Amino acid sequence: MRLILLGVLLLLSTVAVQAQSNCACCTTSHEAFDFWVGDWEVYTIENEKLGESIVSKLEKDCVIQEEWHGESGVTGRSFNYFDPSDSKWNQLWLDSGGSNLKLKGEQSDDSMVLQSGLTRGKKISWYYDRITYTKIDDNTVSQVWQILDANERPVTTVFHGVYRRKS
Repeated sequence: MRLILLGVLLLLSTVAVQAQSNCACCTTSHEAFDFWVGDWEVYTIENEKLGESIVSKLEKDCVIQEEWHGESGVTGRSFNYFDPSDSKWNQLWLDSGGSNLKLKGEQSDDSMVLQSGLTRGKKISWYYDRITYTKIDDNTVSQVWQILDANERPVTTVFHGVYRRKS
């Protein structure tokens, strides 16, 4: 009887290990940005509506996609993924105005901090884009997009949105 019980336990543990290995993106690192997943209304800090955003997981939870619909008519999408080769999160943003951003970063406490490479600008010679997503609570996320100078000092805030989960 003990031998049968041991065999059953061994079989169950083997099945559990195989199930875990079939999920390439089921790690805590891949889940670090899950706080942003949801159906959102986005407001300024002064409570003016900026737009709506649907953030969902795709490709067996390996990709987080944002679908943005701004009150001004601008639409856009971001594709976000964790790259185990460098342990960094990556974001590609594309919008209907022809803008794009390529960002890379990591989790820091309750925030995801993503930053571009050094970019040549028109108003400032060289700059970085930095976007910080911070979980305020289960129903609120703050997104702050800043321009930093070449020494990574903040120059201006481009966007400060408060994401409120739809009921």
